[in-house]
Amino acid sequence: MPSRNFRLDRATVTDLEPALVALRAELEVPGAFSAAALAEAERAAVAAAQHELDATDVELVTVDPPGAQDLDQALHLSRDGEGYLVQYAIADPASFITPGSALDVEVHGRGMTFYGPDGRIGLHPPVLAEGAASLLPDQVRPACLWRIRLDATGEIIDAQVVRAMVRSRAQLTYEQVQAALDGGGFGEVPEMLGLLRDIGTLRLEREAERGGASLRIPEQEVERVDHHYELSYRANLDCEEWNAQISLLTGIAAAGIMRRKRVGVFRTLPEADPRDVKRLRRAAHGLGIEWGPQERYGAMLNRLDASIPAHAAFLDAATTLFRGADYLTFDGELPPASPHGAIASEYAHVTAPLRRLVDRYGLEICLAATADADVPDWVRQGLEALPAIMASTGQEASAYERECVNLVESVVLAPSVGSTFDGVIVDVNEPKDGVQGQARGTVVVAEPAVQAVVLGTDLPLGEKTTVTLTEADPATRRVTFTHP
Repeated sequence: MPSRNFRLDRATVTDLEPALVALRAELEVPGAFSAAALAEAERAAVAAAQHELDATDVELVTVDPPGAQDLDQALHLSRDGEGYLVQYAIADPASFITPGSALDVEVHGRGMTFYGPDGRIGLHPPVLAEGAASLLPDQVRPACLWRIRLDATGEIIDAQVVRAMVRSRAQLTYEQVQAALDGGGFGEVPEMLGLLRDIGTLRLEREAERGGASLRIPEQEVERVDHHYELSYRANLDCEEWNAQISLLTGIAAAGIMRRKRVGVFRTLPEADPRDVKRLRRAAHGLGIEWGPQERYGAMLNRLDASIPAHAAFLDAATTLFRGADYLTFDGELPPASPHGAIASEYAHVTAPLRRLVDRYGLEICLAATADADVPDWVRQGLEALPAIMASTGQEASAYERECVNLVESVVLAPSVGSTFDGVIVDVNEPKDGVQGQARGTVVVAEPAVQAVVLGTDLPLGEKTTVTLTEADPATRRVTFTHP
């Protein structure tokens, strides 16, 4: 399920650090790597792989948030007749890790990078993730280089991936790219990124035609001001969505390659539960967001503006539509069609191997398919256990992220206990028959955008109402409202 991101200023990080340290201990979030794993990573960083294919002439660039060091992807876009050519270099941690080694065992135990408001806990040691395996600028790096040809409408014509040595020319931020595109000039931003808007827009149109949905969750920024905290929102830039579409089209291409190879690992997601859609329609009504009875939820989500508080609150609540994600592996016998419910296409994770274990497996399958070679034994042997590994570590990472959100919200709201807020009650669990007491529901508050428990004897479902904040306790990380 998509998660919310908080960015804390330095003072707030200092304030919350003891609570975050305690939270990591409580949830047994992964700590430091063992000495053996770190030693292996250090040796691998020094003796980096050298692939035969030299693609350092491809003028790749990375586009990421400011300060990012674990750079998974670098891209180059060009015209290809009436269509387009996407060249997409992906970091290659498999070239640094020996299957079955101490480092490999610990990476499998982590499964993915854990994200918190004060930083991340990496899947790989920093010497690899932020060093030898990262696609940092002006460094020759081993990579998995995708070449994906698109037609004039943005549909995939052909895709292949090979190992190659690459060199990124620049590390750009989303803000730099958006400013260059909006200003009509490129300056330090390569002119070829003008195609990012064209390709991204076409891919969004194809997504809408398939019935897919992109959820643009705004980043929440918390700043300490005097003796209280203020919460604001940074809406995603258009270029972030266009950039995400490059990753999505690569995952769609990868799924097609896996199906043809008859070996693969798909990312799956069921269609949105009608009960969740109904709950979201109530939220839309109460927040004053138009949602026609025949309009698909994907189309409605795509036209929202996360800089508007009511829209930000709705987008936060809409994360409930994307529940039940899993992985489906196969080797030999093909599974039935297995589209990802939000993407409306079969899809595989292959573009973030520095942050997700499963991507390393997916890349190896696609590399073997492109080369018409056998899939490595370690991949085939590990496929069966992979969904359970990702499910277990994914639950741990989600629990950590969720409790971080609860902690930050309780800290921000603590001074406002006793205050009233405008909100929409989107779900109600009435007391059981014969049992007296309060009903328990879920309220979506627009400013600040919070989704929390609400208690009351007569909860007006789906209507805009006023609720009172009765609990915001950083010690328990609980936020509770009451009505009336």
